[in-house]
Amino acid sequence: MPSLATRTGAIASFYVMEVAKAAAELEAQGRSVIHMSIGEPDFTAPPAVQAAAADAIARGATQYTPALGLPALRAAIAGWYASFYGIEVDPQRVIVTAGASAALLLAFAALLERDGEVLMPDPSYPCNRHFAAAFDGRARLVPCGPETRFQLTPAMVRAHWTAATRGVLLDSPSNPTGTAIRTATLRELLATVRERAGFVVVDEIYQGLSYDGAPTTALALDDEAIVLNSFSKYFNMTGWRLGWLVAPASMVADLERLAQNLYICPSAVAQHAALACFATESIAIYEKRRAEFKRRRDYLLAELPGLGLRVPVAPDGAFYIYADVSALTDDSWEFAFRLLRDTGVCLVPGRDFGTAEPQRWVRISYATSLERLREAVARMRAYLRPGQASGAALGLASAG
Repeated sequence: MPSLATRTGAIASFYVMEVAKAAAELEAQGRSVIHMSIGEPDFTAPPAVQAAAADAIARGATQYTPALGLPALRAAIAGWYASFYGIEVDPQRVIVTAGASAALLLAFAALLERDGEVLMPDPSYPCNRHFAAAFDGRARLVPCGPETRFQLTPAMVRAHWTAATRGVLLDSPSNPTGTAIRTATLRELLATVRERAGFVVVDEIYQGLSYDGAPTTALALDDEAIVLNSFSKYFNMTGWRLGWLVAPASMVADLERLAQNLYICPSAVAQHAALACFATESIAIYEKRRAEFKRRRDYLLAELPGLGLRVPVAPDGAFYIYADVSALTDDSWEFAFRLLRDTGVCLVPGRDFGTAEPQRWVRISYATSLERLREAVARMRAYLRPGQASGAALGLASAG
């Protein structure tokens, strides 16, 4: 067998998929599993989007598009910034990508040299650090706790910036915590990195799912920020693999060449369908669904503390809650698998999201119906018996 590139050794397992695999095995045995693990909306594309996809196929609009995306879709995304955030974005700066993952890959391909470091919060979405490793860069995880809303601060950036640092990756609202960066903090973060001639990439894929006030895009604070977004979350198009990147005009030609070579273009059918996302009737559906996500969040925030799962920072976006299980166990990995095995409730242990006390945390996704969330809470309440049993009594504390 040929030897593999050494960079593959830097790619850790995506642990949420290990949990999902274990859940699938239980379901294959006839067990009822409530999925509160994978971050995928239980809603799908609304009727207008589905019809637009069918129409594109029927009229043969399935061939290659420009690498940067359909001009009409780039213009529609720019229009979204005008209607959602009240700012003007030149459509020529909008790059349609094969999912937000491809947007981040393009950004790192353009910005990272070998051994260049990117500062990221710990906890954060696990694939982000691997995107850096794919281009022989290094993610430098900075421990972030409840006191900073699990987000980087300007002081942290100043303290951890080294000669090898090239930039910062932010995620607001965050996966796994659902917390957003406050506007004043984001403004100072952008200025702090700019002073060091670094780049800032801001993942805003969950901003459409914000619940406590209007979100702020980094583009409203710094026109040179690099922002990525997706049709997966707010627009409910996960499997369609469509996202976008807004980049400084000076980068667009280079990003176009990378896109041409790496994946030619995003899915033509998905692009034609996405145009219907911005129709008035589609937005009305998305807003009703956003309200439903908020209802689910509020329900869980009220119920989880009584189960012994402490939530030190209430999430203000996405569909995740980062819960502290240290009152029940000193090993969230063992806790998650035992809970799955004994109750059929599927959560994600903190190991996926970094190295800062992962044994203390679990991520709970509420991208499932309120009825199923109520059932999950009932199962956990019966199993955990809060106030009656310690983690050791439940057999949840690790042997070590």
